[in-house]
Amino acid sequence: MLKCVLQKLSTCGHGEISSCRFAQAKGFHSGQLLLAPRSFFGVEDYLDDENSKPYTYQKEKKSKNPNKHISFKQRTVAFMEPFTLDVLISKRFVTASLTHRVTSKQVAVAGTNSKDIKAALKSRADIPACLSIGRILADRAREADVYTASYTPRDRDKFEGKIRAVVQSLIDNGIDVKVYLD
Repeated sequence: MLKCVLQKLSTCGHGEISSCRFAQAKGFHSGQLLLAPRSFFGVEDYLDDENSKPYTYQKEKKSKNPNKHISFKQRTVAFMEPFTLDVLISKRFVTASLTHRVTSKQVAVAGTNSKDIKAALKSRADIPACLSIGRILADRAREADVYTASYTPRDRDKFEGKIRAVVQSLIDNGIDVKVYLD
């Protein structure tokens, strides 16, 4: 490549490098000219020698079953049941929140780590704390005009004990919670 540039510079005329312009006629890959289309972000896509895929490609998420049909219910459940319940229980704290699915905004939040709640509790991670979190979250949800929610436990969580206490407290205090167990 450098030899080609020096040859073109020497033939340009009178030793003036500034007036000479060089246009590369050959690319790096086996002597062929590569005209790669420009990508979305304005960065050129260069082809890889081994697999001829561009460097700037986006990996697509592949489903386990590519022939799976997505039902109407699966496509519209976010709009039919817009609020989801999220419960997080650690060794020290209990936190629960209601989130709007479409806008991803938290409508109501209650946790045992907040100043107004932790002063009234003996322990911040036992069953009575979970019951009080459910009651406070239900009050805050009713203030925000939310009366229904759906809850799907995480993979590692079982619907028993403290999580069940939070959900049962929400149901007892007037929030209709649909629990989806796999």
